[in-house]
Amino acid sequence: MEQMTIGVIGGSGLYEIAGLTDIEEVSLDTPFGAPSDVYITGMLDSVRMVFLPRHGRGHRYLPSEVPYRANIYGMKKLGVQRIISVSAVGSMTEEIVPGQIVIPDQFFDRTQGKRASTFFGQGVAGHVQFADPVCPELAKVLYQAGRDAGATVHKGGTYLCIEGPNFSTRAESTIFRGWGVDVIGMTNIPEARLAREAEICYGTVALATDYDCWHHGHDDVTVEAVLEIIRQNVSMARDIIKRAAGALSSQPECGCGESLKYAIMTDRDLIPEQVRRDLEPILGKYLG
Repeated sequence: MEQMTIGVIGGSGLYEIAGLTDIEEVSLDTPFGAPSDVYITGMLDSVRMVFLPRHGRGHRYLPSEVPYRANIYGMKKLGVQRIISVSAVGSMTEEIVPGQIVIPDQFFDRTQGKRASTFFGQGVAGHVQFADPVCPELAKVLYQAGRDAGATVHKGGTYLCIEGPNFSTRAESTIFRGWGVDVIGMTNIPEARLAREAEICYGTVALATDYDCWHHGHDDVTVEAVLEIIRQNVSMARDIIKRAAGALSSQPECGCGESLKYAIMTDRDLIPEQVRRDLEPILGKYLG
């Protein structure tokens, strides 16, 4: 049986996974440039893990600067079958209190087209189904892992992804709330799209750190406040990852691993050879 490999993309405040053994640092070159940092591989009990800090160690990349294609391509090349994204978010509802966890099941894209978020192009066209952008199997495990870890966890919800790097204006925050979104962040939508194209299950552990700036009874979001909530809860995030990894030791039974089965539109004979070579880890099984 193929060994399960789980990728973890750590957001603000999470730059390592505790408890890894047989640790190695892996540097990769990709057709899309260098990833955010070296990948840290190791074993967490019986599960192989691959960790990458989204913003690089020391938090060097803005949300718009993160090399999302390189990051997901590298995960695919290292054999990752599931990705757990850990992300700090603002709460857009009264019910989601700072310090609590949300496992989103939907995304709403309000980025501004600055981020490359597809592997297609350059002579190969494709369209993946993205109605349900989060792997339901993975989301279910993350929700249960959060509950078992003692966190207050909200199952489902819409993650609004904005461009950043500035936080919302008060007018924007009020309008976003009117749209019915649940949390707001700056990074997950490109990852989710690319993971789907790479046929990797994707799920998010979203840590609510603030109420953005819509809540009249609470202070507006600041970096200082965000980092303090993250500092208080980073051990909880690590516990959730460990519990989820233990529950994900078997192969996925969802459909994420066949997302490209009917997605490629281009005549196979017309796909440029360089593109074939570049995308072999992702498209190889469909190109013959």
